[in-house]
Amino acid sequence: MWYTSLRALIGGGIVLRTWHILVIMAILGLALTLTACGEKQLLNQVSFSADTITPNADKDTDVLVITYNLSRSAEVSIYFEDNDGNRYYFRDHIHHGPSVEEPYQVYFAGVVDGYVLPHENKEFAGFTVEKRVLQNGDYTWIVEATDPEGITIPYTGTLTIADADTALPELRGFSIYPPVFTPNRDGISDRATINVDLKKDVEELIVYLEGNDGIRHHVEWQEKLTPLNEAGWHEFDYDAGVDHGADPPPDGVYTVTMRARDAVGQWTVATSTLTIKNGGVPRAYILNGAVEWSGEGPEVKIPLNSTLYFTLTIENDSVVPIRTSGPPPGAIYDSDQNYATLGEYQQSGAFRVGIHCETSPTDHPWRWAIGGPDDLVADDEGHLYLPAGERATVSGGIRLVDYVEARNPQYCYASLIHEDVQISMVNFRVGPIRLFIEVP
Repeated sequence: MWYTSLRALIGGGIVLRTWHILVIMAILGLALTLTACGEKQLLNQVSFSADTITPNADKDTDVLVITYNLSRSAEVSIYFEDNDGNRYYFRDHIHHGPSVEEPYQVYFAGVVDGYVLPHENKEFAGFTVEKRVLQNGDYTWIVEATDPEGITIPYTGTLTIADADTALPELRGFSIYPPVFTPNRDGISDRATINVDLKKDVEELIVYLEGNDGIRHHVEWQEKLTPLNEAGWHEFDYDAGVDHGADPPPDGVYTVTMRARDAVGQWTVATSTLTIKNGGVPRAYILNGAVEWSGEGPEVKIPLNSTLYFTLTIENDSVVPIRTSGPPPGAIYDSDQNYATLGEYQQSGAFRVGIHCETSPTDHPWRWAIGGPDDLVADDEGHLYLPAGERATVSGGIRLVDYVEARNPQYCYASLIHEDVQISMVNFRVGPIRLFIEVP
């Protein structure tokens, strides 16, 4: 070494000049500096701010602070071992850069990665435990850091968990019905019902769909049975946004996830699948808002017991087929009849052309399908649809067998009715005429 060599030089009787001595002293100082400034230990200043916590969300000794300092980049793990050697991770090989001005600090509320106790293996069917509080007892804590060269430095200590709120927010009976639904407002399988029996009050209860693209589609809360976040039976009604005029997620198979978090910070998760098919917002119009009536001009005169005829065109301007029901175009009503007297009752989600006059005893009593046999297609159950992007001509008539003298003349008009859903303003009171019934 340099120190031995120096002694040899002096002991050998070599005469040193002044500059020789200065060089040797500089070398000696540099060596001492390098020795004193050896590389710092990877992990140091490790501490827990308390040796006992009571994680029960009463805001008293619920949380402690873990402090540690890194001299260089490393993967940090923080975990706990019970007396049987079972390991519970709070942090599992999380990469950190070196501490800059202050050591790292992290809050710990007794919650670790999810685990299942031996006697619970068959109890949690239908949901998983994602985060869970440690059970009451004594634990050895370990904070360790591993640098890129594989050097690992651990620190250990003890921690007692007492009075912990270990009850889990269990998600029992999680189900989705129907498993395949068609959010297109045709009145058939338009909604999916998501049910769960929540066994504990929680801080958060969320439901979302996720497809292969990783995009989440959140299910709005529409509670009917139990207030949100309270223990009990919960029902979520999912329309895929179509009721608000929003396009639903693309057709396909989705994973439905329900997640619950209690006040302690425990998370439980339940999942299932839901298939979206033929989804889309139905949009149909009376083409150009045009209706051709028998007679000419905005005022029409029809003799009593004669027929008022109309013709119009329906356009399906959406990406989904729209459902309809009879009677077919060309049907003739007596003015004292309505669709029910013809055995064609109102059907939720069906589109029909309706005619209304001011003296009509019911709302749009005379109704017709939005297309004929050559225009419509049938599904496997016989429901009739006008395909997306198609048009169909609809005509019909009302035989005027009675009249109200006090309302003669009266206004009549056509509408495109989405039964039990809406009559959009663009399709309401289309092509109005002033009808005068001529009485002998």
